[in-house]
Amino acid sequence: LDEIVTAAATGQCGAPWADRWMDDPAAPLPTSPSCHEEDGTVEEKENNNKKRTKSTLATAWLTFYNIAMTAGWLVLAMAMARFYIQKGSHKGLYRSIARTLKFFQTFALVEVRLQRIVRTSVIVTGVQVCSRIFMVWFITNSIRQIQNEESVILFLVVWTMTEITRYSYYTFKLLNHLPYFIKWARYNLFIVLYPLGVIGELLTIYAALPFVRRSGMYSMRLPNKYNVSFDYYYCLIIAMLSYIPLFPQLYFHMLRQRRRVLHGEVIVEKDD
Repeated sequence: LDEIVTAAATGQCGAPWADRWMDDPAAPLPTSPSCHEEDGTVEEKENNNKKRTKSTLATAWLTFYNIAMTAGWLVLAMAMARFYIQKGSHKGLYRSIARTLKFFQTFALVEVRLQRIVRTSVIVTGVQVCSRIFMVWFITNSIRQIQNEESVILFLVVWTMTEITRYSYYTFKLLNHLPYFIKWARYNLFIVLYPLGVIGELLTIYAALPFVRRSGMYSMRLPNKYNVSFDYYYCLIIAMLSYIPLFPQLYFHMLRQRRRVLHGEVIVEKDD
């Protein structure tokens, strides 16, 4: 990540970026297309200029996106803190921030599109973003009975801290002014925050199961005109089980990135 964003911000070439993108969807391509550009035809020079222009525009867009997302999650953090100070309780907190949360979490779908700019895995980023949107729209927002659960507040606090740290890291990196404490926070806080976030999400899904089973929401029973059967209750159970293979992969990937960024270890990873 350091090499890629530095290359985008300074115009350096040859940054070893191709295999380090499982968790960093917002980092841009290097702005200079070639490190050994020699005199060539007018066509080649024009193509190189076009590539530079596109890379500059991409970097500018990525910078704007990360600034906007940092600001959005800061607004959410302040709204949650203000609500708790005024009410002295977490009950009703979710409903007070629901619109802002849904907007900025759904806006993160832009990151899937950004993978075409940074040439990283659309599938990996899509799964990460869509899982968050699923938690917001199809669980917490859809089932009002669980909105005051402590587990909802837990994953909301974790998401907020994680996203403020992550997007501010990208922003400062792109602007070439990265404070060390932001870098430290990006690659240390996740050690505690990631497991806590997973616990909060799993407990929230678990709390939703009885309500889903009783109401039959989002389910289709046979017979029907589509001749299709779908049980949302079992879908949620499968979603919970999917954390078993997926979470360790992301967590250990971040631990490897931490060693590389903070301690300078050379990490070789296979392409996903």
